[in-house]
Amino acid sequence: MHFNTIVEVAKLIQSKQLSPIELTQMQLERIQQWDPHLKSYATLMAGQAMDTARQAEAEIMSGHYRGPLHGVPIAVKDLCYTRGVRTMGGAQVKVDHVPNHDATVVQKLAGAGAILLGKLNLTEGAMGGYNPAFPIPINPWHPERWTGSSSSGSGVATASGICFGSLGSDTGGSIRFPSAACGVVGLKPTWGRVSRYGVLALAESMDHIGTMTRSVADAGLMLHAIAGPDPNDPTTLPHSVPEMLDKLGQELTGIRIGFDQHYATSDVDPELVAAVGDSVDVLVDLGAELVEIELPDIDPFVLAWPVLCTAEAVLAHQATYPLQRETYGPWFRGWLDKGANVTGADYARANNLRVACNGHFQRAISEIDILVCPSMSAPPHPVTAETLYGPMTDRPPKFQRFTVPFNYNGMPTLSLPCGFTSDHLPLSLQLVGKHLSEPLLCQVGHAYQQASTWHQRHPDLERVRTAN
Repeated sequence: MHFNTIVEVAKLIQSKQLSPIELTQMQLERIQQWDPHLKSYATLMAGQAMDTARQAEAEIMSGHYRGPLHGVPIAVKDLCYTRGVRTMGGAQVKVDHVPNHDATVVQKLAGAGAILLGKLNLTEGAMGGYNPAFPIPINPWHPERWTGSSSSGSGVATASGICFGSLGSDTGGSIRFPSAACGVVGLKPTWGRVSRYGVLALAESMDHIGTMTRSVADAGLMLHAIAGPDPNDPTTLPHSVPEMLDKLGQELTGIRIGFDQHYATSDVDPELVAAVGDSVDVLVDLGAELVEIELPDIDPFVLAWPVLCTAEAVLAHQATYPLQRETYGPWFRGWLDKGANVTGADYARANNLRVACNGHFQRAISEIDILVCPSMSAPPHPVTAETLYGPMTDRPPKFQRFTVPFNYNGMPTLSLPCGFTSDHLPLSLQLVGKHLSEPLLCQVGHAYQQASTWHQRHPDLERVRTAN
């Protein structure tokens, strides 16, 4: 049951074959069994979850069914405000931060009837390294491999079956990296599609809130629940929210799939190149039209991202940095120190590169519907606690070649499992759509999953227990 999709358990709940109380209790017991080894939860909200489950069951039994998330246990990244429950953002400086209101996304999930199991671990400030005061989530496929940086707790919990879906955030890849590293689906929506009100910021001009699940249909369901304009966030788009799953099951005939051979394969792990190539063949076999496109060298544009992100991070942390600088861990402290040295001219120069990069992609996708590429350039790499706790390290441009451009331009992306390495590590395909094209991404991603079985494979958690 714990590896069932939201769609599957929702049908059982709606038909009253499955009790939200029993389902939530099962999830809490599984968390107690496995999370001491996985370390994905920052705060478990067991009492509140059971209260919500009892309420959901009473509503459903009385005929008041709210929809496919009603009675389904989920979790959110510990950037999202939860009224009366601490929201730390992976930072020791916020260990006593208890909001007096919910984030809009948390409100919307509650309105859909979802059951919040708890808050998920992440890197400090949603960047690259962890604060030494907090544990590091463990990759369920291999305990010595990277879990994908910021939304790592979301990736680990979703892949391990200790929530049915989760929320993550993405400023330079932090939905896509953990989705790829943990073998799950990650949907980063169009910038502005989802409210950021009540979500701790890293770099507001590039922050996205999205969904992480075990199937494309589930990702669309969760996105539909949290999307839409919000008067508390003036950057949300005024557009109404479409039914994300309306196109599921439709043929791909006439959909133009863009592929740049050099962009997608240059300096990319060979097994990943082969898996992405096979995935393109599957989409073509399903009726999509393959269109060869050409992008310039993206790496010089990616170099602008640390300038933009560090400077905006300093703004986001102005209440505690530099006043409480020593309370930050060495990794994120170094990130903020770097941002404090960015000049106005530095930021302007970096922003010009961002705008130019956006222009290149706009031209490249003008004649296609979806761009296909890897989610990251390699399988999850070996890591140690020492390197993840800091000090800060620089990443080569290729590390974010497939992520940063779509934080620059705010295009929606869908990452999904597309294979495994010879060492049984997950590989990930990325679909990139035009603005507000999430239903199309879900259509294509779902069709791919119907024609493949990669998403049906799950990690052996005994390996993690043995490693501990």
